Amino acid sequence: MPAKYSHTKKRPPPKRSSRKESGSANTQRAHDRDHRHGHNHEHKNPTPHPGRSVWQPPAGSAELERTISRIILIRYEQDIARLFSTHLYNVALTHLPTFVLRCITVGGPSWVAANADCDEIKDFFRGAIAMDLRQAGERVATKSVLWTYTALRHFAKSNGILICQRRGLHSHDLIPHHPALAAHLSLLESAHPPPFAKPPHLGPLTEGIRALTHAAHDSGRGSDLEWQARLKEGYERACATLWRVANEFDVRGYGLVLKEKLMGKWCECGCSTDHLAEVCEPTVRAEEEESGVRAGKEREWDGRGSGVEGWGMEEEEDLWDAELDHVRVGPERKSKGQDEDEDMTAGELMEWRYMCAEREKDQGNSAFKKGDYNKAITHYNNAYQIEPELPHYQLNLAAAYLKLNNFVEAEKACDIALGQHNSVKGHWRRAQARKAHGRMEEALKDLRTVLELRPSNAEALADIIAMCPPERPAADQPAASSSSSSYQPCQPASAAPSHLSLRIPKHDPPAPLPFQRLKTDDRKLKISSIPITLDIPADFATFAASAGVKGGGTLGALGPSGTNTFHYPSWERYMVRKISD
Repeated sequence: MPAKYSHTKKRPPPKRSSRKESGSANTQRAHDRDHRHGHNHEHKNPTPHPGRSVWQPPAGSAELERTISRIILIRYEQDIARLFSTHLYNVALTHLPTFVLRCITVGGPSWVAANADCDEIKDFFRGAIAMDLRQAGERVATKSVLWTYTALRHFAKSNGILICQRRGLHSHDLIPHHPALAAHLSLLESAHPPPFAKPPHLGPLTEGIRALTHAAHDSGRGSDLEWQARLKEGYERACATLWRVANEFDVRGYGLVLKEKLMGKWCECGCSTDHLAEVCEPTVRAEEEESGVRAGKEREWDGRGSGVEGWGMEEEEDLWDAELDHVRVGPERKSKGQDEDEDMTAGELMEWRYMCAEREKDQGNSAFKKGDYNKAITHYNNAYQIEPELPHYQLNLAAAYLKLNNFVEAEKACDIALGQHNSVKGHWRRAQARKAHGRMEEALKDLRTVLELRPSNAEALADIIAMCPPERPAADQPAASSSSSSYQPCQPASAAPSHLSLRIPKHDPPAPLPFQRLKTDDRKLKISSIPITLDIPADFATFAASAGVKGGGTLGALGPSGTNTFHYPSWERYMVRKISD
């Protein structure tokens, strides 16, 4: 089981065979037992008795296991979308009022209202959202698997399947009901990817507006209605930008550890992938008791998982507020003389992992600047292995591969990054790789997406104009050039065709301000995270390796006085400064 899920309870292992049994019988029983539990996939030692019958999984077992895994994964994605949407709602209530106040202190009362859609604000939101989403595996995966298993358990009980009080539900018992599960999976797969949207059961953002009103009174502006109107307009527009930026992220690109566990351990003979052992029957019963759910309560089988509308457990609606303290380093991983209270929580381990990955990235950046692109690729790969749910390491890889003219690998790296975040850099670098291969239509599609995300990107616009030659008059057109898929050499920008032929995305201008624009609204502000400096323990390399943090060796070599400074985008640690009037 991966380190991320080491805190979940497991089903007890099967009892060993009696010593009174013959040696050949013991061998055969052990082989069958391992086979049923997904172990010993490579059958190196064939049975010494070919004529003796060997246990075979029921027909359709492999298909059932795959169906259950897909159900777990899709419901997990829905759980991320719903719970993270609630998290964003809380961000809008608790953090955006402070953000607006900091910006107007430097930029003026209506600066946020006039610039809510600017790249500076969007990039700040992107960084903080990406750091929150990387925690999705820690915060949602285990709960989501528990919820889906409980739904499967109630589905089985409603169909008369007995549940073992000790070992819980075995997937083989669901084989007769595979068609119903497959139909439910088809329904889930036919739905669009779950978006991030304000949960309908949550109220308007009145708390955020109330916080801004109190701030106005505290600053002596309580009677200045125009000042308050500018403040409110900026807050509402910032909230709208938050949701737009959030929907650049794709929930299907997160939870990679859970996906590897469920989809990467298959045996074609149909033995269990062990995903139903992620939780156990006592865990489910304890969860019901702690949540106040009546024993045997039928919970709906509609793909929503848990939540206010689903199972009535409001405390699960925002897992991002809870401390990640459920995983602690055991005694075998502790350094000598370290007290038990100094064990690292899961949240602290995530910070160390991020710091290790960022150090690898920094070393890759240094190699990149020196022109040693192969070394840079090694460091970027190491960073991604440490933190696979942060897409910017793959974007760095793509840049290095482009320098080496390895366009195939550059495109693959961009595909991985874009599977998590629909970013400008991802589409721009993939367009360069595709253009180098002569796939102009696909490259143009990426370049147009760049302009959709960032209309001010002059490089993407210039590339589109260069790749789309101006239309010649019909009399001057050669017969062979009538094909719409042919491309002409680069033409000067002055000869660019119209917007219709270029198909350059058009953007609706932002809604006009309900008040007069001020001179201060044109100020240029810089929003940046405050660097964090950590002291690195002398034995960190050994500790990191034992705790499952890869790449710790480069940090542990710094010694007891070593420090590392890195940026950790968050909703709390940032500063706003003016760079021009």
